[in-house]
Amino acid sequence: MPTIAVLGAGSWGTALAVLLARNGADVRLWGHLAEDVERLQADRENRQFLPGVPLPPRVRPEADLELALAGVADVLVVVPSHAFRSVLEAVAPRLARGVPVAWATKGFEPQTGRLLHEVAATVLPGRNLAVLSGPSFAGEVAHGLPTAITIAATQPAYGERLAAYLHGEAFRAYTSTDLVGVQVGGAAKNVMAIAAGIADGLGFGANSRAALITRGLAEITRLGLALGGRPETFMGLAGLGDLALTCTDDQSRNRRMGLALARGLSIDAARAEIGQEVEGVATAREVWHKSRALGVEMPITEQTYKVLYEGLAPLAAVQALLGRRQRAELD
Repeated sequence: MPTIAVLGAGSWGTALAVLLARNGADVRLWGHLAEDVERLQADRENRQFLPGVPLPPRVRPEADLELALAGVADVLVVVPSHAFRSVLEAVAPRLARGVPVAWATKGFEPQTGRLLHEVAATVLPGRNLAVLSGPSFAGEVAHGLPTAITIAATQPAYGERLAAYLHGEAFRAYTSTDLVGVQVGGAAKNVMAIAAGIADGLGFGANSRAALITRGLAEITRLGLALGGRPETFMGLAGLGDLALTCTDDQSRNRRMGLALARGLSIDAARAEIGQEVEGVATAREVWHKSRALGVEMPITEQTYKVLYEGLAPLAAVQALLGRRQRAELD
């Protein structure tokens, strides 16, 4: 097994580092704050983001990016979308030629609205690229509970190699070449999860949740197809699978954001309560603007955007959705 650099020592980065090490890889787990890395080195556990999961001996926490990248065969980036470009720009002059780069970040680039493979291709031209996505909570992966994800790569051989590193008794990695569809599904589902949290927090019940997930999938698919994704991707793990998980389980930070907004908390107060990045907040803005530019109808996204950025009351947003005109389901 190779030496792999995992860049980002949050809950998901740590969980993937643990998984890779258990599968036999030597892992450099890089964090951007030296004091956090020192705690990881001392505790051999990420007590802040993934408590109760000891780091295997093959995981080496590292605060120096140059040392983290030295001699590695693969790089896996697991940082929030707003930090994605800056991390890649720091990686570019330090990474040996030919080393591929994958990421498990879900989102669009803030302000530009670009998909992350577009950012990576600009910053790291000529390298093989891949994205990991699908229904996966970090804690469950770290505790060895059964999980399945999708890996979409620019080159099928690279996708297969990355899948082999991750694949194990309780972790299945399927491959794809649809980078656009896998990324759109992984990003836009976070917006739907905020909406689902709002609806549940307001007490609208299981029927409403099921309708929201179904219509949310229709929105995500329309956007994905407009951007060049393939329809079958949205019925798979990176589409329906990830959407169902994040809309229905309170391990989802985006769902918890919606629940908090329904209780009357501000976005900042909800973020403080959750204590970690909530990607769906920024993604709602990027998806809404992109949908308007492309002429894609996304009513759930629209109302979620208005709650987050225009001060619309959560109840008024749900009522606006319920008040839409009657239409055929599959139009």
